[in-house]
Amino acid sequence: MANWNDNQTRKGFGTAPGQTGDVAAGTTFDAGLRKHMLSIYNYMASGVLLTGVVAMLFARGGDQSMAAQVFYNGGILAWVLILSPLAIVFAMSFGRDRFSIGTLQAMFWGFAVLMGLSLSSVFLQYTGASIATTFFATAGAFAGLSLFGYTTKKDISGWGSFLIMGVIGLIVASLLNAFLIGSPGLELAISALGVLIFAGLTAYDTQRLKQEYLMIQQAKMTNPSVAAAYPLGKLVIMGALNLYLDFINMFLFLLRFMGAARE
Repeated sequence: MANWNDNQTRKGFGTAPGQTGDVAAGTTFDAGLRKHMLSIYNYMASGVLLTGVVAMLFARGGDQSMAAQVFYNGGILAWVLILSPLAIVFAMSFGRDRFSIGTLQAMFWGFAVLMGLSLSSVFLQYTGASIATTFFATAGAFAGLSLFGYTTKKDISGWGSFLIMGVIGLIVASLLNAFLIGSPGLELAISALGVLIFAGLTAYDTQRLKQEYLMIQQAKMTNPSVAAAYPLGKLVIMGALNLYLDFINMFLFLLRFMGAARE
């Protein structure tokens, strides 16, 4: 795990992200930021681990597994497993101000489980060894990109709109290729762009989460009511969700290059 240190340490405010976002006396701003980021990464890593375990268990048995029965036969259940994680992401993103921290936590873990069921099809397509290799390659790239996003002095907030437009373009191109074009070359190009776009989003989201914490903690110094309006517990969960999506998407696009098909 990276050592999330800032170059400057400012006394008097900043602490671990509690549910209310209260600031404990006697702690440093730098320590609070570091603990906040580690909380996000602990949630994110736990979610990825849960997804992986669920996916492996659901796909256990290969062509005789529950995953094979669902995805090979198709039908409404397969579509429910594929689309339900997306529904939870939209619900969390647009309803986070209305949901309690406990509700967001439950939704995050439910999302991780449903993603595991959905991604179990990966174990039906690729060998376990190639999936493991791709996972560790993604983890290494993710750690490096996150460290860059956290430590760079360059403002990369301008990447946001460009990267989001890139994600929209990926979705459109993928749908067109899947249902109309069917070009293997275009699929490889989409995969390459997908890796680059979500690599950029990893660095961008890391810096954004850091700056979000800094702005809120600074605002609390002049307006304590900010703590109630922006509880750090919610920021941790939503930040973990964003980084989880960056990691999983980068992994899936990279798997198209590194994955070895099952015989």
